[in-house]
Amino acid sequence: MLSSSTAPSLRLHHHQPARPRRRPPAPAAYRQFQSPAAASRRHLPAGAAVRARGATIRAIDAAQPFDYESRAAGLLEERQRLKIAIVGFGNFGQFLARTFARQGHTLLAHSRSDHSSLAASLGAAYFQDPHDLCECHPDVVLLATSILSAEAVLRSLPLHRLRRSTLFVDVLSVKEFPKNLLLTSLPEGFDILCTHPMFGPESARDGWDGLPFVFDRVRVGDSPARRARANAFLNIFEREGCRMVEMCCAEHDAHAAETQFLTHTVGRMLATLELSSTPINTKGYETLLRLVDNTCSDSFDLYNGLFMYNKNSTDLLNRLESAMDSVKKRLFDGLHEVLRKQLFEGKASPPNTATTGHHADVHRRQLLLEGKPPSPSVPTPNNVTVPK
Repeated sequence: MLSSSTAPSLRLHHHQPARPRRRPPAPAAYRQFQSPAAASRRHLPAGAAVRARGATIRAIDAAQPFDYESRAAGLLEERQRLKIAIVGFGNFGQFLARTFARQGHTLLAHSRSDHSSLAASLGAAYFQDPHDLCECHPDVVLLATSILSAEAVLRSLPLHRLRRSTLFVDVLSVKEFPKNLLLTSLPEGFDILCTHPMFGPESARDGWDGLPFVFDRVRVGDSPARRARANAFLNIFEREGCRMVEMCCAEHDAHAAETQFLTHTVGRMLATLELSSTPINTKGYETLLRLVDNTCSDSFDLYNGLFMYNKNSTDLLNRLESAMDSVKKRLFDGLHEVLRKQLFEGKASPPNTATTGHHADVHRRQLLLEGKPPSPSVPTPNNVTVPK
């Protein structure tokens, strides 16, 4: 037994349970890829009951602090947002810019005319100097000029200030011409996407849903990033409900000569007649009036470009002229047949010296339309009643 002098002093300590060690938060990269189930277990709300090893997990139906699906969708949408430089910020460029801005893309604009105030209203940065535009390193350069000025505008851009893998997109109404222009003018590293929205501010005033959008992947790099960028641009139109039509440029021009150049030609021809609405409009006549409005709202430069830069347009114009001659011939042949029956089958008196043949018939019909009985020397055609 130890004496008090030799025994070591003993101290009694109140035992406290060890505090659990807190784990440091998982890195963001790990949290991003953990399963939805794991994420939900980490954030069970108050009142939830958890029973381990095969038992049922009960929890109140509440929104979780971490929504895996919405987070993934947000990241995807963010990756699809593009920095788009619109070169040619005229009527059509502004029309496209409104939709681009609404979808959240970053917009840059350049044009010969000063559209800085309009660009600002759309949230776009406006650049009068193309050097400043290119130094912003856009993902996409959108060529939205007129067909006639496309070559001059493209050659005015300082391509050396752009990234060497920039995507160039055109929205011209012809396709073979810009395809050849871009292939011969751009460095080989640049991607090229030739497109044609087959609508405009007038025809798409109620939205783009169901309207055709033609595109041709002329040159797109094989890397995933470059393919994704081209797809992100096309997705702009797909999201708006456009009917996506992948078609080579040569085939587009062959079809566009009929679907577009013919339409504009007929609209321009009707416009020269100065047609106006009447109290007895038919549906067909109202369609013609709308055609005049839709085609003549575009500049004559556009129509001229459709003719100059589509080799199929000349042939179509010749066919249109031949078709008009054919219709006129059929009408006059029918008229001449009536006159021959009157003259040679005894159904009319012989012509006098004043009016003969076609002119006599025209004179008789004119008198009848005016409500005047023809003179005795001008016989009345059979089966025609003289108005009282």
